Amino acid sequence: MRESFKSTSAGRIDKILAAQLDVSRNQVEKLVKDGQVSVNGKTILKTSFKVSEDDEIHYEFLEAEKRVAPAIDFDVEVLYEDEYLLVVNKPSGLVVHPAPSVKDPTLVDWLIHKGISLSTISGEERHGIVHRIDKETTGALVVAKDNKTHEKLSEQLQDKSMGRYYLALIDCPLKDDIAIDKPIGRNPKNRLKMDVVEQGKSAKTAFVKLAQTDHDVELIAAKLFTGRTHQIRVHLNTLGRHILGDDLYGYKIKRDKVKRVYLHAYMLYLVHPHTGEKMEFLAPLFDDMTAYISKYFDEDLVNEKINPLTLGEKFKQFNAE
Repeated sequence: MRESFKSTSAGRIDKILAAQLDVSRNQVEKLVKDGQVSVNGKTILKTSFKVSEDDEIHYEFLEAEKRVAPAIDFDVEVLYEDEYLLVVNKPSGLVVHPAPSVKDPTLVDWLIHKGISLSTISGEERHGIVHRIDKETTGALVVAKDNKTHEKLSEQLQDKSMGRYYLALIDCPLKDDIAIDKPIGRNPKNRLKMDVVEQGKSAKTAFVKLAQTDHDVELIAAKLFTGRTHQIRVHLNTLGRHILGDDLYGYKIKRDKVKRVYLHAYMLYLVHPHTGEKMEFLAPLFDDMTAYISKYFDEDLVNEKINPLTLGEKFKQFNAE
């Protein structure tokens, strides 16, 4: 779809397009770099290009290549939904985004099946996914239903007014509550893994002790101050600790004992992008993690420690760091 308009003022092409289309500058940047914008008949490839008043600006939306998804034979628990967003409790084994290597249905496929999708101006279908969770990780994930909601929630990720508290079972107790602030990048020797690397992106995670068993498995809570791939798992590895089931980063027991990574996004907090209301969502643990905790932990103690009314208070000691 090709559209055009006449500029009513002078300025940078990205600012003028963002205002005209009511979308973010990041979305406009991709549209420009994909060669889908022209001024007075000349294709523009730089977002800093200066437009004059009365210039004729053309832009074209690319049609996204439609994925032929496998049949959807499952459902996902919806924790909250309104006209702007929904929050789901993602199960283990469900990949969030489609990819050439992913043959099974994804969360995005499920959203399409439910009629919930979000297409960007550059033709790439994001389907409202604001943040993601690894395939084996479970828990709360927010989905935006329109571009403006998506943009505002993305801004909250940046200014930290939206975030999540995770629960994890690890193979050796932490010595103390601790925050790890070390950069993360791709492991140079194993492309499947991330690692603490000097030239990596800044990453900070706080860990809080909650409860432990008599065989040294510990339930901890974690808070991300940044959002890097495998961040919790990598930072735990720097402490010589590993999440149960995480054989990629060093957990030793075979998968027939613990069948997946016991990491769960337990609480999600955000400010509603349209009402301004502060909201919190609790994602119940799935049966496998619940069964493990029931078998090996003092359930009353665990319930006390993961009380959603007090869990966030345990991380205030790290907010000023």
